[in-house]
Amino acid sequence: MAQNSGKASKAKAPNATRRLRVGLGIMLTLLLVVGGKLFMVQGLDVGGMAEAALNNRLTSVELPAERGSILDSSGTVLASSVIRYNIVVDQTVNTKTDSFRRLQTVNGKDELVTVTRDQGISELASVLGMDRDALRDALTGTKRYYIVAKDLKPDVEDKISKLQIPGIVTEGTSKRVYPNGSVAGGIVGFLQDGTTGQAGLEQTQDDILKGTPGKRVFEIGADGLRIPVGVDQLTPAVNGKDIKLTLNSDLQYFSQQAIQSQKDKLGAEWGVIVVSDVKTGNIIAMADTDAPDPNDPGKVGPQDRGVRAVTAAYEPGSVEKMITAAAVIQEGKSSPLDTFTIPPTYTVDGQTFSDAFEHGTEQRTLAGIVGYSMNTGTVMVGQRLSKDQRYDWLRKFGIGEAPDIGLPAESKGILTPADQWDGRQEYTVLFGQGVAQSTLQTVRAYQSIANDGVMLQPRLIDSYIDPDGTEEKVPAKDPQQVVSKDTAKQVRDILESAVTEGEIKEAAIDGYRVGAKTGTSESPCDDGKSGFCGFTASIIGMAPMDDPRFIVEVVLQRPKGSIYGITNGPVFRSVMSQTLRTFNVQPSTGEPARLPQYAK
Repeated sequence: MAQNSGKASKAKAPNATRRLRVGLGIMLTLLLVVGGKLFMVQGLDVGGMAEAALNNRLTSVELPAERGSILDSSGTVLASSVIRYNIVVDQTVNTKTDSFRRLQTVNGKDELVTVTRDQGISELASVLGMDRDALRDALTGTKRYYIVAKDLKPDVEDKISKLQIPGIVTEGTSKRVYPNGSVAGGIVGFLQDGTTGQAGLEQTQDDILKGTPGKRVFEIGADGLRIPVGVDQLTPAVNGKDIKLTLNSDLQYFSQQAIQSQKDKLGAEWGVIVVSDVKTGNIIAMADTDAPDPNDPGKVGPQDRGVRAVTAAYEPGSVEKMITAAAVIQEGKSSPLDTFTIPPTYTVDGQTFSDAFEHGTEQRTLAGIVGYSMNTGTVMVGQRLSKDQRYDWLRKFGIGEAPDIGLPAESKGILTPADQWDGRQEYTVLFGQGVAQSTLQTVRAYQSIANDGVMLQPRLIDSYIDPDGTEEKVPAKDPQQVVSKDTAKQVRDILESAVTEGEIKEAAIDGYRVGAKTGTSESPCDDGKSGFCGFTASIIGMAPMDDPRFIVEVVLQRPKGSIYGITNGPVFRSVMSQTLRTFNVQPSTGEPARLPQYAK
């Protein structure tokens, strides 16, 4: 039996050795597989798992760009933005964190330090100026989103961010302010929800003003705490550009007060004043009645939130007679002193025309026809132009073309092609009926006459200013020579004579030579009714006539009372006088034009 046991032991030894070797082989194989996998993951990261893990730990906070300001011509702020921050806490993270680590400078070196929650709360309370216990209550709880403080300045936000307190993040906001209230309110516009331009330049120039937001990216651990030595990247925001306008805010305020007073006095629906620089095309003032305050635009109705000087098209009436006079002079069909025999009424092609005042048969000059605003004489002289010429001259003076000054809903007016005119319209367009245009379109036409026949692009936006202060002028369209210098001078003499010798003596200003023209037209009903509902009354003029500098037009829509007792002359005088004083324009020299209104 003993011999058999020895043999059995010897037989088992080789089997145990083999099993041991097999087991070791399996273990080595597993180690190789695991090691290779670790190498692939940590060394080569073929699947991008390391990058994915990092991305999962990254969080970002948007840094808002500061919206650009809107300035008047002298730099007065009409709209500006301030960046503010809200401090938000995830209470579930902050409550469960007894201490945290952050990187801070100690003795000139960056070191990782451990900070207790109590210390963090004390530091944050000091920065915010809050009671420590009240702040602790705000940070403690189960809410994932709770606003701790609002409307903080950027320097305070920066201090808070450097504290690196767990669960605390900052949210940037932009606050828009309009320090001049309703001054140029419709032009400036306002924001929707404090972020997006809703009206005026805030709307059309939104991409220029808003800038590009920045971003702060940092690493958060699985416990929701910021990793002090992890990723910390900052992409600064690029602030929006400032917009500098051609407006003079003082004159804008004066003009708004003047037209508002006139509107209220006469019970009109609305009124408009435009002041333009003859030499540059710059719009110095563009006033609307009931202008909105962008700080609270809801106080006025939607109809008052735009800029009627460019959006409202109406029949201009007799101010259009200037274009007819310029056309016949330029075409060589007439001259200021040509005489016409004008009956009490004038009939052509079955259409009869009369004047706003009764008169017998009179011998009038072209200057007298314009000076006394005679429809009969205007049709008579306008017959010397073909239908196509009448249409072409209206187009040359910019009628039917929107001014394009950068505001929403600019009207191009209504100018029907000549081949679509009816038997009466082909004559009424000569004195401003059967055609519609905005106030600024009329101003543009008169600017060309004041500027020796050269029409300039009306300009409201003067330049864009980069955050670094670089100023970029906004180019205007090329000037257009509408009529010759000589024709422009003859038309100016007609307009000045309308003040010195004609019926527009109310436009005269002591010390300055003035040329002007009035206009009255029936206003079509806009409430679904047919026919006409009231009148549109206007006056437009230029001064000083020895070297014209400014155009002023005053328009009043549907004033109450007899149209024959309504005058905008005093408002024109007031605004033109203020404009001349504002820009220190020297009094006129030389004798004014006094073209005879009647044939000798």
